[in-house]
Amino acid sequence: MNLPIASLARPEPTAETVTPSGRVRHFYKAYGLIVSSEVTLPELEPTAPATPDLEIAVGPVDFPDAVAQDATAFRFEATRQYLSWQAVGAFMISGANRIDVDPAPGIDDPLLAFPLLGPVMALALHRRGLLVLHASAIAVGGKSVIFMGDKGAGKSTMAGAMIRAGHRLLTDDVVALDLSDPDRPMILPGFPQLKLAADAASVIRLEQAEVRPQVHPQIDKAQHRLRDGFATEAVPVSRIYVLERGGRAAISPLTGAAALPAIIKFSYITRFGRQALPGDFAAAHLRQCAQIAGRIGVSRLEVPAGLARIDEAVAAIETDLASRTR
Repeated sequence: MNLPIASLARPEPTAETVTPSGRVRHFYKAYGLIVSSEVTLPELEPTAPATPDLEIAVGPVDFPDAVAQDATAFRFEATRQYLSWQAVGAFMISGANRIDVDPAPGIDDPLLAFPLLGPVMALALHRRGLLVLHASAIAVGGKSVIFMGDKGAGKSTMAGAMIRAGHRLLTDDVVALDLSDPDRPMILPGFPQLKLAADAASVIRLEQAEVRPQVHPQIDKAQHRLRDGFATEAVPVSRIYVLERGGRAAISPLTGAAALPAIIKFSYITRFGRQALPGDFAAAHLRQCAQIAGRIGVSRLEVPAGLARIDEAVAAIETDLASRTR
């Protein structure tokens, strides 16, 4: 995984309390949840102290397997999931409402936030019954688009181009779908940050964003914290695109038989293999993927090579959305 960058010098959230052990608990909102966290997460939106839906606590994590010789290690059990990155720390997800964080020596909150708000948060949301995609999502009026694709396909870049065109970010990297109403799947808003490679950022130039400088040699993207251009309410899923490079901007629906494998491929949980879906979770996950594939479908979005032509893809998306009746 790539290492994150240091946080911006921004005012600390005022929404906080102090635990009996003396740790400061910050309160945030993300993915429709109230999050209390002993890790400072300026990426998230602060909110008033309240009974949390998800607690993030700092303390020892007794990883079941020895990981001293491994750069990364994962273990998935029925009620607990363990993730460890030797250079960062260990994380334990308990049930659907708690994440324990055990930092490696000398590691501070900005570094912990990188896996915590990526794969760890994705797994925690999955445990809450949401379908989580490794994707980016944009609100377009009362509609929405989701961008899926392989690493380097340009998901965040496409999202940035949509924001520049006046649309609003729902979430980047971790897309959480609430399928509790089978006729109206919803995208839950994440937090107002977009990660862009330097070449994409130089072309797109999001004026409404503060950029955190890259401070580690392994970082290949900069974090852009949006001052505006963020959708704070859940939006119905309208279109799901798989990004591909092409000679011109074009959109074509995948066949019904191809839509389901695409959703499964880009669901976040599949990154960890079959071990991450013990017992009935595999069948439930398949039903969720089939539900969204059948209800929404998936289209191929060809994006012209070269960042100078990315607005052609934006125009194709806007036209495609305008043709939808739902």
